[in-house]
Amino acid sequence: MQAIILAAGMGKRLKELTENNTKCMVKVNGKTLVERLLGQLDKRHLSRIVIVTGYKGRELIDYIDTLQVKTPIVYVDNPIYDKTNNIYSLSLAKEFLRNDDTLLFESDLIFEDSVIDLLIDDPRENLALVDKYQSWMDGTCVTLDDHDAIEQFIPGNKFKYADRDRYYKTVNIYKFSRSFAGEYYIPFMEAYLSALGENEYYEQVLRVITMLDEPVIRGKRLNGQKWYEIDDIQDLDIAMSLFADDEEERLHRMQERYGGYWRYPGMLDFCYLVTPYYPTKRLKAELRASFDQLLTAYPSGMKVNALLAAKYFNIHQENIVVGNGAAELIKALMGRFSGKTGFIRPTFEEYPNRYAEDLAIVYEPAEPDFSYTVDDLTAFYEGKEISNLILINPDNPSGSYISHKDLLRLIEWAKAHRSRLVVDESFSDFAVDEQTTVITQEIVDSYSGLYIVKSISKSHGVPGLRLGILVSSDTQTIAEMKKEVSIWNINSFAEFYMQIAEKYKKDYAAGLQKLIETRERFIEKLKQISGLRVIPSQANYVLIELVNGNSALELSKRLLIDHHILIKDLSAKIASGQYIRLAVLDDESNAVIIEALRSELKSRG
Repeated sequence: MQAIILAAGMGKRLKELTENNTKCMVKVNGKTLVERLLGQLDKRHLSRIVIVTGYKGRELIDYIDTLQVKTPIVYVDNPIYDKTNNIYSLSLAKEFLRNDDTLLFESDLIFEDSVIDLLIDDPRENLALVDKYQSWMDGTCVTLDDHDAIEQFIPGNKFKYADRDRYYKTVNIYKFSRSFAGEYYIPFMEAYLSALGENEYYEQVLRVITMLDEPVIRGKRLNGQKWYEIDDIQDLDIAMSLFADDEEERLHRMQERYGGYWRYPGMLDFCYLVTPYYPTKRLKAELRASFDQLLTAYPSGMKVNALLAAKYFNIHQENIVVGNGAAELIKALMGRFSGKTGFIRPTFEEYPNRYAEDLAIVYEPAEPDFSYTVDDLTAFYEGKEISNLILINPDNPSGSYISHKDLLRLIEWAKAHRSRLVVDESFSDFAVDEQTTVITQEIVDSYSGLYIVKSISKSHGVPGLRLGILVSSDTQTIAEMKKEVSIWNINSFAEFYMQIAEKYKKDYAAGLQKLIETRERFIEKLKQISGLRVIPSQANYVLIELVNGNSALELSKRLLIDHHILIKDLSAKIASGQYIRLAVLDDESNAVIIEALRSELKSRG
């Protein structure tokens, strides 16, 4: 068996990275794509490796000569690479196709070693490697029958999103027998070239062949193996995190992305905190029905959006400002504060990160579960003359919660001490209490130094919309913040969501109750795992201390590398022990991480 690598293309979408090099000489974590691929092939004892060169071909050959590849390498030049496409490049290597069974690769791919083994070990002679279609994929897809026969090739311009659940993406790696090449592929390719010219794709030939009565090529389905196609700098960035050789570096690269994990096949995200039970299918259908109009229309300005939010939360319009997520409002609010400010740690670091460290007066709970009461806070801050106090309720990451009744006492204490009080209740809807919010007109009017922040993204399960609110009877600050943010600080989809959300309030309440019940089941199962100390939570996440010598960093790495699960490692936030935080997802996802934790902690127990 031999390998053929198509490496004639210019890789224009990689811009300056391919100005002086071919596309396959772009480096991923310090190693070029072609070095990685040749190293993988060199282990398979192939008869030869045929490389079709073109753009910067001499530079590529000189570079490969430095790699000490043992397998014989043959080069085929495509002198008109800038006027042709890959069907022509492959046609230049057709005599090699006739003479040996072939593994065919495009040179802009990166994949794990087991991908090649899947093709070599499969007894079937002619295979197209495919993977279940996901939203990050682009290019040709196929449909398969129950016996892996390719029913049809779906080029990009024929892709139907309504049928995407049936589609498999071609990985652009194939196995052809020499008899298949001689009897089918080469004759069809020559006819195709003659009829349609040289600026086409070799997959078009396979598309024609699949129309024959007898299937001569089948799909080989991947099952979680990693691969990525690198067409642009964003693809390169993702590939660098997927294929980082150092496990800690890979974990760091994933953590620093702060989202966008739909681009990572099979990733299960227990790091970011979004309810799985809302919005409902009906609400999402209503959003989809207005997609075209919302995509092409400007949103309203701040005045209208404040009115929509005021209606939903039953607050006067002059008391509320809408943000592009709560983060935008936190930054603007903290920038307006001065004087000594009370923070509770461990906590959501966005607040202290936005304030001068030398003005921070930090309270650290003494309880092993990081819980604290209003009496604890008032006793600690009494006499310290703080100008501001920041309270996350429930707190993040502990899930510690101050009841509504006690929170009213804290508001009165702040009022008596003329200290501004920020209550972030982004997670309060998940708490079990007769009343979980202080966003009522009566409470807001009771003290102008009270500022209530809420992330709609988290509790409503719409982080992609980037919605948050700030409520206060300090109308001067509210008015000034409305002027400071962009007039179109939220998009039309977020505005429309606020417009329709009120009629789904019963569904929202049902989703919250379902989350609370799921959280209790999740916590009970976590408690049964040796090596974990589970801390009670009133939020949609659970703080866990690792005991028996287990390391949060090592566990985070193992869950990511071996199970494709991302969790929050709190080593840098809590110095007193080894802590992780897990989001509460649906029962099915929770069961996956429960099993993964049992496996990892047992193997290290």
